[in-house]
Amino acid sequence: MLAQEIIRIKRDGHTLSAPHIEHFVRGLVDGSWSEGQAAALAMAIFLQGMSRDETVALTQAMTHSGLVMDWTSAQLDGPILDKHSTGGVGDKLSLMLAPIVAACGGIVPMISGRGLGHTGGTLDKLGSIPGYHCTPDVATLHQALQSAGCAIIGQTADLAPADRRLYAIRDVTATVESVPLITASILSKKLAAGLQGLVMDVKVGNGAFADSMDMASTLAESLVQVANGAGLPTRAWLTDMNQVLGSTCGNALEVQEAIDFLKGEGTDPRQSIVTLRLSAELLLMGGLAANEAEAMQKVEHAVTSGRGLEQFSRMINALGGPANLAERPSHYLPQAPVQRPVPAPRSGWVSGMATRDIGLAVVELGGGRRQASDPIDARVGFSQFVHIGQQLQAGEPLAMVHAADAAAAEHACQTLQRLVQISDAPATPTPVLIRAIGR
Repeated sequence: MLAQEIIRIKRDGHTLSAPHIEHFVRGLVDGSWSEGQAAALAMAIFLQGMSRDETVALTQAMTHSGLVMDWTSAQLDGPILDKHSTGGVGDKLSLMLAPIVAACGGIVPMISGRGLGHTGGTLDKLGSIPGYHCTPDVATLHQALQSAGCAIIGQTADLAPADRRLYAIRDVTATVESVPLITASILSKKLAAGLQGLVMDVKVGNGAFADSMDMASTLAESLVQVANGAGLPTRAWLTDMNQVLGSTCGNALEVQEAIDFLKGEGTDPRQSIVTLRLSAELLLMGGLAANEAEAMQKVEHAVTSGRGLEQFSRMINALGGPANLAERPSHYLPQAPVQRPVPAPRSGWVSGMATRDIGLAVVELGGGRRQASDPIDARVGFSQFVHIGQQLQAGEPLAMVHAADAAAAEHACQTLQRLVQISDAPATPTPVLIRAIGR
């Protein structure tokens, strides 16, 4: 079977067979497909698309290109569940959802990533915790899951290696924005994690990868259909990302907010709604609740009883972090030397914000990467962020900026004042939960 013939078939708009796709994926791993050939097929898929069956075949082939986790030897008592987000600004839901689901009887081996572009990465947030080890050995991972019921870790080199090479090629050939390729990339890693249920948080809005409802719906439907076609029960929610989620964006600041949430302190309503709803979906999928009302009751109790916070603390300690992080977060989490309010330039109601650009402002402060090799300053970002619909007087804070020095703080203040819109009339935000898919 020749690579150029497989490329020609897709270039001309025809359907690739499972053997064609398996040949391509093997070539990604063993190097028998060149960079140019892989890029050519990626572009052909980008332009011609793939059917559901083709996307299922690609997802399964990429899943089996490396290690597929088997949890039998770990002696875990509960369904293996996970959640994945398509990325946003201020999205620290994984830090709260994993221990909540664990407190309700689920097992959550969550494989997360680092920040990409304007979106923050869960591993970067956890990197602000001293000692936390994102790439534990198998024995440590099993011990964390046994003691805490959850472990948020990074992707290992032998998990879906075909995806790693293909993504690097897509990143430099303008083929990232392909729904079949995005679907296979996300789901191959989740299937390789040996899951029994997955909930997808597909964000839509000016701070999301999918900025239109049509694109977000298409992506969510593809993820649900292909995951189920590949044997992984999956549901999705479209959620709003037209404003910062919660009140913080920035790595250590978001960890602090997640701890506050699990303590029941200072809970942002929109953030709470999404966290509890997605947690409840996983309980239903894992057979841990008989109906929606029971599922919501259980996840709410996991917070109010302190069980979620306890599982969070166990996870942090099992993976090398301090056992008393939740009791003394300000002692362990790094804090920026310069903290100052960003004054509202005028009175009125917050009517909108350029959410993607706010994420980029955090990157400019040092809280994200311009290049893959850049270090992260976990201290920086924004806290006490305003929300759409909030009324302000001139001079009241839009947020608190946390910066490494006065010059960076001043620049961030000026930037944020341009990115938050204030109007004379009250504004109503889009509901944070938009639509469920696959229920």
